[in-house]
Amino acid sequence: MPSYVIEFNRRTRERRVQEFHGHREAMECRLRLEAERVDTDVEIVMLISKSLETLGRTHSRYFTGRELTSA
Repeated sequence: MPSYVIEFNRRTRERRVQEFHGHREAMECRLRLEAERVDTDVEIVMLISKSLETLGRTHSRYFTGRELTSA
């Protein structure tokens, strides 16, 4: 099952989503992003789901704003 790392700005509602096919790689990415984070308004989460569409339903707050392109 795919894993997703979401960077979500609580103030602006903007998000960046990365998909991973391995849970370990997703967790390593999340931990790296958390270590590099400077904006405390940015929430970084790793979620496991059958699809991004399912995450949109189960964790809808992360999908209320616009999506940013990957850096």
